[in-house]
Amino acid sequence: MKITDIDKKILDILMINGRTSYADMGKELNISRNVVRDRVQQLIEKGVIEKFSVVINSEAVGKKVSAFFEVDCEPAYLVKVAEKLAKNPSVASCYQMTGPSTLHMHVLVEDFPSLESFINNELYGIEGISRVESNILLRRFKSRSGLKL
Repeated sequence: MKITDIDKKILDILMINGRTSYADMGKELNISRNVVRDRVQQLIEKGVIEKFSVVINSEAVGKKVSAFFEVDCEPAYLVKVAEKLAKNPSVASCYQMTGPSTLHMHVLVEDFPSLESFINNELYGIEGISRVESNILLRRFKSRSGLKL
């Protein structure tokens, strides 16, 4: 699907506020709400828009510690380790990265004792992990979900 300038503007508006009405988008873009509705529907059908979701402020719900991990795995265990970690509720995201069977992971927990427990009881207990490196987030300058066109 070719993404038009109107599509890009619609996507920009939805990324700022996914609950913006078709009528309000139409007014802002100087097109009818029906055109907006049809364009959004086409973007969904073509897979450009994967889903609509809510972004939760992790600190507001008690997840005050944010840590990033590089986890090296033995190649034969990579998928098994990734699937196990992906099921853990503290794991916000988990990606396979280039490098020697490396997973990149973002973890959100309540406090430092919870982080220590996650590392010692969840991470170190998984067979196939050969190395773990962690970095704790001090301050967020920019965070965005999705792709900006």
